[in-house]
Amino acid sequence: MKKISGGVCAPAGFRANGVHCGIRKNKTKRDLSLIVSEKRASAACVYTTNLVKGAPIIVTKSHVADGYAQAIVCNSGNANTCNADGVEIAEAMCALVEKNTGIAASDVVVASTGVIGQPLSVEPMAEGMPALAAGLSEENGNLAAQGIMTTDTVAKEIAFSFDLGGAECHIGAIGKGVGMINPNMATMLIFVTTDAAISPAMLQKALSADVKDTFNMVSVDGDTSTNDMVCVLANGLAGNPEITETGKDFNAFRRALNKVTTYLCRCIAKDGEGATKLLECKVTGAKTKNAAKLVAKSVIKSSLFKAAMFGADANWGRVLCAVGYSGADVDVSKVDVSFKSRFGRIDVCKNGSGIEFSEEEAKKVLGADEIQILIELNDKSGKATAWGCDLTYDYVKINGDYRT
Repeated sequence: MKKISGGVCAPAGFRANGVHCGIRKNKTKRDLSLIVSEKRASAACVYTTNLVKGAPIIVTKSHVADGYAQAIVCNSGNANTCNADGVEIAEAMCALVEKNTGIAASDVVVASTGVIGQPLSVEPMAEGMPALAAGLSEENGNLAAQGIMTTDTVAKEIAFSFDLGGAECHIGAIGKGVGMINPNMATMLIFVTTDAAISPAMLQKALSADVKDTFNMVSVDGDTSTNDMVCVLANGLAGNPEITETGKDFNAFRRALNKVTTYLCRCIAKDGEGATKLLECKVTGAKTKNAAKLVAKSVIKSSLFKAAMFGADANWGRVLCAVGYSGADVDVSKVDVSFKSRFGRIDVCKNGSGIEFSEEEAKKVLGADEIQILIELNDKSGKATAWGCDLTYDYVKINGDYRT
């Protein structure tokens, strides 16, 4: 597997673009993005588990019910959630894609991100769509990535090439999301494209399994959003034998998909609102995989621990505390904890009790911008990884006036 450039346009047959149409007041911010495939593609999606769902999710579910789609349109700056005319607006966005590209509105995935409960007019999108469609290009994947950003500080995109059945395939993705991020999906939008040939059923099987260990293991602030969506389009233009059942090729595709999703998990956590540090919690030796997941997510979501990491304070007691209330079946008398970064590794807890360590050395290790929290439960072989970030003053500043 090889990292390549191009993002969502790296796979054959995909073009993209992003423009400022006027939804956002800041004219330097792109707020409307479009990704199209040259042919109908197998489609798979997963959505937020929040009972309050954005109107675009309702429309997208209907459009991909047959397992296929050909385009993805997304606006930023307004979530189109809790609006009386939300479904009408989402459908209008799809109709605009049809009018300007010829792709059937029923084959369009639609998404929105931004402020909840604010009226959204279709007028800016109607005015911006012609230029958006006219600028579709294999070189404009990054512009599409910019167009879906809200409080993100950097565009998030990635692509890889890989082999399937003797054919060179490609998979690319763009993503956004740095706040209202919590396991069971988050205010993240992830759009994945691939030229691999895979049936809708197997694509959905691969995606549904993958998110359990990737996007559902990310937390920035403990809030589960209303608009989360991960969508994968697979147009089959790489020419590999279509994957219609489990086996060697299906496993290879899953590995490629996981490479993309894991990369974006790290990007989202590291760019968390106000964050200065990526936190990666790796739990090993659990009685079950589920127990390891519970522990990893509990630690990564702890506000007290996140604050300690911001201050480079090796307060390992907060790790043990989070392990204890995680709900996992853990023998706390066996728990070992270490912190690790590019500046070294320091052991801080052995068999559930504190051990002597250098506070100065710990401060150095925790001063890095990427920190691993290593938790060994010393029981069986269950393991899991979760991603998060530190809790800073800027998080409160950003969300204190997010709407205004």
